[in-house]
Amino acid sequence: MDKSIPFLLFFFIAIAPAFAQQSFRPKALVVPVTKDAPTLQYITRINQRTPLVPLNLVLDLGGQFLWVDCDNNYTSSTYRPARCRSAQCSLAGADGCGECFSAPRPGCNNNTCGVLPDNTVTGTATSGELAEDVVSVQSTNGFNPGRNVTVSRFLFSCAPTFLLQGLANGVSGMAGLGRTRIAFPSQFASAFSFRRKFAICLSSSNGVVFFGDGPYVLLPNVDASQLLSFTPLFINPVSTASAFSQGEPSAEYFIGVKSIRIDEKVVPINTTLLSIDNKGVGGTKISTVNPYTVLEASIFKAVTEAFINASAARNITRVASVAPFEVCFSSENVLSTRLGASVPTIELVLQNENVVWRIFGANSMVGVSDEVLCLGFVNGGKNPTTSIVIGGYQLENNLLQFDLASSRLGFSSLLFGSRTTCGNFNFTSTA
Repeated sequence: MDKSIPFLLFFFIAIAPAFAQQSFRPKALVVPVTKDAPTLQYITRINQRTPLVPLNLVLDLGGQFLWVDCDNNYTSSTYRPARCRSAQCSLAGADGCGECFSAPRPGCNNNTCGVLPDNTVTGTATSGELAEDVVSVQSTNGFNPGRNVTVSRFLFSCAPTFLLQGLANGVSGMAGLGRTRIAFPSQFASAFSFRRKFAICLSSSNGVVFFGDGPYVLLPNVDASQLLSFTPLFINPVSTASAFSQGEPSAEYFIGVKSIRIDEKVVPINTTLLSIDNKGVGGTKISTVNPYTVLEASIFKAVTEAFINASAARNITRVASVAPFEVCFSSENVLSTRLGASVPTIELVLQNENVVWRIFGANSMVGVSDEVLCLGFVNGGKNPTTSIVIGGYQLENNLLQFDLASSRLGFSSLLFGSRTTCGNFNFTSTA
C-alpha cells in the first residue's frame, strides 16, 4: 500500500482550515448589508468566537481577508493562532515567522505567521497575526434565510485598534470578499463544498450578500440570478493593496471597459488608460469602499463635458458645484422616471458593442438638495493606479454575481426596471 496516502489525508485535513462541523450542508449563505449614512460605507454582520459575538464589519469587495480588532476585548475559547510554516500560513501566503514580546493573547503569540491587514478606506496597512476561530452565518435557499451554519476554523487576521480609524462607528474590522484563498468566498466555498460564486446587492439602506449560486430571490418573487449579462473578470498581476509582497497579484475585481458612451454617443478618451499595463496601472475595477465612481482626470473631463452637453440638449441647467461633486444641475427640468432622474444614460461598453453596463439616473445622479442634482462621479487626478473605479453608489440596486471559478461577472442592470430593489430580500421569514 502507498505509504503517502495517510500523509496526503492529513495534509488535506490540515489545509482545509474552514472546517464546517455539521451534517446539514447549505447550498448558499446569506448576510445582511446596511449603509452607514455618515461614512457612506456598507456594513455587514457575522457572528464570530466562542461564545458567539455579533460583529459589524465594513464590506470590502476587493479585500484580501477578514480582519478584526483583537486588542479590544477579544475573548474566545476557540481562538487559535496559525503556527509558523503551517498549512494555514501557506494558504494565506504568509511565509514570515513572528514573535510577541508581551503576555500571550489573541493577536500576540510566539511562533506565528502574520499577514498585512489593510484599511482600504484610509489606505493604511499594518502587520497582524493570522489566526482561526469560529464563524457563524445564516444559510439560505435563495428565498429566505435558513438555519445558522458554523465554520469552526475560519482564518482571519488580528489587527490593532488604530486600524479602525476612518471606519464607521461600531465596526470591529473589515470583511474581505476578494480573489484570495482566505477571503470569505473561497473559505465558505471550501467549507461547504459549493461553487466559488457570490453576489452582492447594495442599496442606500438595506442590502444583501449571497455566498454560493442562485436563486437570488427578491420580493415580489424576482430571481435576480435570471437577469444577468456576463463579462469576463480580469486579474491585475500587480497588487493594488496598501502594502504587499513583490509578485503578489491584486485581490480586486477588474472588468474590461472598451469605451464609454453617453446617450449612445462615444466619448473620446485615451483608450490605452482602459488596459492594465505590466506595472498594474490602468483598467477598471469595482469597489465598495469608494462611495462614488472615480475617473482618471482626462476621462473625467471628457465624460463630464459630454454629459453636460447631452444635458443641455434636454434643457437641463447647470448650477454651481457642490463638493465632492464638480458637475451639478438644477432639478427643475428633470423628470422622475422608474429608473431615477431622466438624464443622459452613461454606458460602459464591455467585451463587445452588445454587452453594455448602463448607468441610469438612479445611479448617476445624487440629490444634494431639493433643487440640486449632482453627477455622482469624482475626479481621480492625473496618475491614479486604476483609471476607472466603479464606486458603491453606481452599484446600488444592481445585483452583481462574481464567479471566481469561471472568472466572470454577472450584472443585472438597475433592478427598478424589474420592479424590485436590493432591499427586497425577505429576511423576516426563515426557510
